[in-house]
Amino acid sequence: MRLEDERQSSNVEDRRGARGLGGMGRGIGIGSVAIAFVAFLMGADPATILSLLTGGGSPSVSQQSPQTAPIDDEPSRFVRRVLARTEDAWGAIFRAGGAKYQEPTLVLFSGATQTACGVGQSAMGPFYCPADRSVYIDLSFNEALRTKFGAPGEFAQAYVIAHEVGHHVQNLLGTAGKVDELRRRSSEKDANALSVRMELQADCYAGVWARTAEEMKSFLDRGDIEQALRAAAAIGDDRLQKQTRGQIVPDSFTHGSSEQRVRWFKIGFENGSVKACDTFNTRSL
Repeated sequence: MRLEDERQSSNVEDRRGARGLGGMGRGIGIGSVAIAFVAFLMGADPATILSLLTGGGSPSVSQQSPQTAPIDDEPSRFVRRVLARTEDAWGAIFRAGGAKYQEPTLVLFSGATQTACGVGQSAMGPFYCPADRSVYIDLSFNEALRTKFGAPGEFAQAYVIAHEVGHHVQNLLGTAGKVDELRRRSSEKDANALSVRMELQADCYAGVWARTAEEMKSFLDRGDIEQALRAAAAIGDDRLQKQTRGQIVPDSFTHGSSEQRVRWFKIGFENGSVKACDTFNTRSL
C-alpha cells in the first residue's frame, strides 16, 4: 500500500493512554485475545473466556480518565490514513447517489472501553457500534491477525477497517436496523443466517471501497488484494470452527464461510457497486 503521503482523518479518537476502562486487570496476551475473539465469533461471551484464560475474575472496569493527547505512532497514523481513504471513497459514492456521507468515528483503545453499545473489549476484535456510529479497534488485533490467523500485511489490516466501515454504511442506509428487527423475531438458526448476510455484505462493501479508492487515486501494490483475501479466509466461520471445535456446524455460522467471505469481497472489488452487494436477495451466498 502507498499511503505515506496521504492525509490523515481527524475522526479518530485515541483512548489507548487512558486509565480505567483502558486497563483489564490481569495481563492478557495476544494468544488470549485471539482465542477469545474466536469464541466471540461463535457466540460465546468473550468476557467469560478471558476470565478463564487469565485465572478467574472479571475484567476490571472503572471510570475512565481522559487522555491529554493522542499517541502519535505509526500504527495510529496508518489507521488515520486508511480511514481518510474510506471517507473519500464513500463520500464520492454517496454524492453520486444524491446523498451526503456521514463519517464515522474510529476509536483506538487498549483492553476495554465504554461504548454506547456497552463495554467493548479487545477480545471481541474490531467492531462497530451503531448507537454511537463508531468503529472500535484495539491495535493488538493486528498482531493476532498476523501471528494467529496467518494474515499479515498492511492491506489485511485495511480490509478489517473497511469491513467495519461497511457496517457503518449499512447503518446509514437503514439495513442494520431492519435486520436487527428481523433477528429479534427469528429463531436462532434464522437469526444466525441473517447475521451471515450482514457480514458478507460488509465484506462486499469493503471490496467496493478498495475498488473506488483505487480508481480515485492509485494506492494498491501487487499482492495487496491477496492480503485482503487471506484475511477474509482466515476468519471464516468454517475455518475457525475447524480449528477450535474440530468440526463445522453451518447453522451456527454468524459471519460466513471462508469461501463466502472471499467471494463477496471479490464481488465488491470487481463490480465497484453497492448494488452488487445485495446479499439479502440472493439464494446463493
